[in-house]
Amino acid sequence: MGAFKAYDFRGIFGKDFDLDTVYKFGFFLPALLKADKVLIGRDMRLTSSDMFDALARGITDAGADVYDMGLTTTPMVYYFTAKHHFDASVMITASHNPKEYNGLKVSRRDALPVGFDTGLGELEQKILHDEVVVTAPKGKIVDYPVKQEYLEFQSKYHYPIDNLNIVMDCSNGMASILVKEIFGDKPLYLFDTLDGTFPNHEANPLEPENIVALQEKVRETHADIGVVFDGDADRVMFVDEHGDFIPPDLMIAVLGHYFIEEKNVQGYVIQDIRTSKSVAEYLEKMGREMYIWRVGRAYAAMKLREIDGAFGGEYAGHYYFRDFFYSDSAMIASQVALHVFSEMKKRGISVSQLIAQIKRYANSGEINFTIEHKKEAMEAVKAACIAQEEPTKILDFDGYRVEFADWWFNIRPSNTEPYLRLLMEARTENLLNAKRNFIENVLKPFMLR
Repeated sequence: MGAFKAYDFRGIFGKDFDLDTVYKFGFFLPALLKADKVLIGRDMRLTSSDMFDALARGITDAGADVYDMGLTTTPMVYYFTAKHHFDASVMITASHNPKEYNGLKVSRRDALPVGFDTGLGELEQKILHDEVVVTAPKGKIVDYPVKQEYLEFQSKYHYPIDNLNIVMDCSNGMASILVKEIFGDKPLYLFDTLDGTFPNHEANPLEPENIVALQEKVRETHADIGVVFDGDADRVMFVDEHGDFIPPDLMIAVLGHYFIEEKNVQGYVIQDIRTSKSVAEYLEKMGREMYIWRVGRAYAAMKLREIDGAFGGEYAGHYYFRDFFYSDSAMIASQVALHVFSEMKKRGISVSQLIAQIKRYANSGEINFTIEHKKEAMEAVKAACIAQEEPTKILDFDGYRVEFADWWFNIRPSNTEPYLRLLMEARTENLLNAKRNFIENVLKPFMLR
């Protein structure tokens, strides 16, 4: 079934799944997670209300109660799943995907993510092969408004940032329901009305075309910083005062000024396997060690809990916090980052100057290659590079991260597409280009024509 992915259930509505699938998803979910009540939030996509109706009908036909949060951000669902001890929750969203997509993000008790290997695979088999037999007394739907309680929690991260001129792009997504009550009237807001058609740009800030409006407005208004959220507001990214995009992994180092220097939070800082070496080198000076782990919330949130880490982040703009039940929160990340930038401005340090202090390597960004035989291609790259030079470290999860004295690369397969993803860093641009050309030549025989 095309909508079942490694981390969630997501696809094109009407093509990869339909409302009957969503109903069955709801019907089989309570038994799978041993839940007699299920918390549900949803985003503003045009199909989200119909999906809620089908999902809630399935859950209540299975005899469990639905607690309806209404329109929410994804992190709000995580927070109340854990805080109010729900055994199961679902966020109806396709996050940053285009408007024709939708999906379901499932969590269990303590907001632990449910991925394909931890329940969604079994759920898929039930949907495909088991018969729906309604025998239990029907459950009920309970209105569950939680916005004010959530704003009270977020207020613990509220600091005066009036010295910053901020442009904030909500991408017509779910951040719009919170930002003005958290950040007030001073930021210049872009696209802050809910609109599931995404009339201004798609809600994926990692794609350069989707941050052009933010970059232009930052330059036009001489702002200190630009902020952009994705569709369900679990990711946040930034541009500096010149409108230049800040690689999201470098923001882990920025957050260190708050959690380590200011608050002295103990514990590892988690990063994904794609994260720049600059981050580790910067935070090690603050006395903290990095823990490198796999890409995706299904892995990062679990690992941060397992090691009781302080905080962490990913290349894709997710940031995880111990006191947010080890889950990701774009609102915490944005409040903390803006507080750090505000304090730096008081010391005469601009956003770009702080990032320049962190960034020490030339970075390729993530490059996609269309390759069907991904395992063979990865092995060929690893072998060819090691034949040239002795590595200093090899990590073998999420593909490979192979480090050398002056450069490193991560090569990893897409879980859902015939793509092999390559990310590289080197001490100089010339070395980066040379190594990139070398690896691309190794990959050429494997590329689909």
